[in-house]
Amino acid sequence: MEGTANLDAIDYAILEALQKNARLSNKELAAEVGLAQSSCLARVTRLRETGVLKSFHAEVDARAVGIGLQAMIAVRLRQHSRELVEEFRRHALSLPQVLAVYHVAGANDFLVHVAVRDADHLRDLGMDAFTTRPEVAHLETSLIFEYVRSPGLPLYGPKGAAQRLAAPSAEPVKRPRKRSRAAAR
Repeated sequence: MEGTANLDAIDYAILEALQKNARLSNKELAAEVGLAQSSCLARVTRLRETGVLKSFHAEVDARAVGIGLQAMIAVRLRQHSRELVEEFRRHALSLPQVLAVYHVAGANDFLVHVAVRDADHLRDLGMDAFTTRPEVAHLETSLIFEYVRSPGLPLYGPKGAAQRLAAPSAEPVKRPRKRSRAAAR
């Protein structure tokens, strides 16, 4: 889907800054990317209106809200039709314990990331929400010991833009020192 959005290096700088901290004020964002505040606001508005910026999120501490366990549930379907795949995806996304659903290739058809209170809650979720589904043939559950995610997507901008944005600033050019008259003699 390369080229679907007409973005330049400044747009990519805005996206990178907002992925790192979506709470930046327009003033702070404009200063970070080197734009006037009005120009920065217009660009962010355009990025939202075109769907490039989809939403802004708050990261919540799982334990603080009663989540003691996360897991990936690998799901294998009995049959592979578009209708069954879409039906299972809709069902999984309707469950409040489901954080993400990945439709994958390989031995399994889906990986479902879930967040639950404890092991009993995980067992009940698997038994009640997945194995009772007629399209589900097999489940395999992997416990997640640690969950750390990157703050955002890698940004592959216009050819070379990502490298320019990510590259450290060049070292200052060293100019030869002027020699004093005494040293010149």
